[in-house]
Amino acid sequence: MDVNLTMVLGFFETTGYFAPILFLMFHIVRQALFIPVAVVNMAGGVLFGSAFGTLFSTLGMFIASLIFYFVAEKMPKQMEKLLRLKAKVLGRHARLTMGQITILRLIPFMHVQLLNLCMMERARGFGKYAKYSLITNLPLAFFYTVFGEFLSQFTPTMILTVLLSCCVLFYILREKWVVVKWQEFFEKNEKDASA
Repeated sequence: MDVNLTMVLGFFETTGYFAPILFLMFHIVRQALFIPVAVVNMAGGVLFGSAFGTLFSTLGMFIASLIFYFVAEKMPKQMEKLLRLKAKVLGRHARLTMGQITILRLIPFMHVQLLNLCMMERARGFGKYAKYSLITNLPLAFFYTVFGEFLSQFTPTMILTVLLSCCVLFYILREKWVVVKWQEFFEKNEKDASA
């Protein structure tokens, strides 16, 4: 993976003024290549510096989120898979707050599309989804772009401390109540009684 990343960085450095456009396109294609968001954001910091790296990374993740919004409607089977994954990982009635989604985005191994799905359920409309997407992607881009070079020097204790802090923030920022429809609540009990 390091060799491939070095080749990509070398390619971006030789493209000159087209580098930002290619970097944005790489952010969109990265999902199909199974490259973590954090790695791409760190590369943006190396290529463009902290300010422009954060700007281009935020813009790239924002565009990828918008593409997910429009593609999700046209791929119902994929959405069903994501909904099943959400039910397994977060629970069927989980409704994450924007703070929780922002915190989960900072964890490198979280499923980005699952978080986009949670944001879609929360937003209920394209305008709010776009706004929430920009807000939740900005801390991720800033953190990994600016601090990316220092993350490689973290000790395991520091990494565990950061992850534990994220877990505590995730708990604190949760929604304090859940609304379950009458039919959904009794649906499971009826299945249990018939079995």
